Order: sequence, then structure tokens, then C-alpha cells
Amino acid sequence: MPASLHLEAVGVRLAVCRLDAGSDLPPWVDQSREFTSVTRTMDELSVVCARDDVPEDVPMEGPWRAFRVKGPIVMTLIGVVAALANPLAAAGISIFAISTFDTDYILVHEPDFDAAVGALTQAGHVVVPS
Repeated sequence: MPASLHLEAVGVRLAVCRLDAGSDLPPWVDQSREFTSVTRTMDELSVVCARDDVPEDVPMEGPWRAFRVKGPIVMTLIGVVAALANPLAAAGISIFAISTFDTDYILVHEPDFDAAVGALTQAGHVVVPS
């Protein structure tokens, strides 16, 4: 498990949205924004995007704030998400994790953001603004 990770706070406020599995990606999802993630499974289409772009009638949770692990990191590195999730769990902060080819992102509810920065810093990680 990595002893210390360097994290960057992502500037945009995010929403986690749930759409029906057969849905097309809606036009309100602006993929040119700082952060967008789309995951389709047989059960649903999940979209993480800018909170301000989501229409009020779309099922969603948010706002969320994200931390990006400065990378790229190799996929075989063990314990990256655990190194972040464990101190946040100990502080009573829930997370939504997203992994990409190059790195990992940890999302926390916006009201928990400052406490998350404190918990991550206390655990020895370095957090810088975006």
C-alpha cells in the first residue's frame, strides 16, 4: 500500500446520475468539461458529470467533489484506493471511487470535502487545489 499519495482536488462540483440501461447518452452531458465519467452495465447507465448540467428531473446524488491521484500510476500498484478509503471511512466519510487507465478518483459529498482534506492530510497524503 502506498505510504503517501499526491492528490489534486478537481474544481468542478459533480453529480452521480442514474439512467435506464438502454438510454442514449443525453445531450446535457458535456463531455468537454473537466470531469465526465460514463459507465454502462446491463442494469443501468451511470453518468458522473458537472452538477450544474443535470436537469432537475434526472435521478442523481450530489453535489460531490473529487480528488485525483496524481499519476499516471501503474495498474498493478496495490492498495491505492484502500489508502484513501480507509482514513475517510475512519472519519465517517463515504466515497464513490472511479478508476481510469492512468489513475484513480475518489469522490466525497461536497459537505464532507473539508473534513476529507483533513483526514487525507492526517493520513500522510498531500492534497493540492486544482
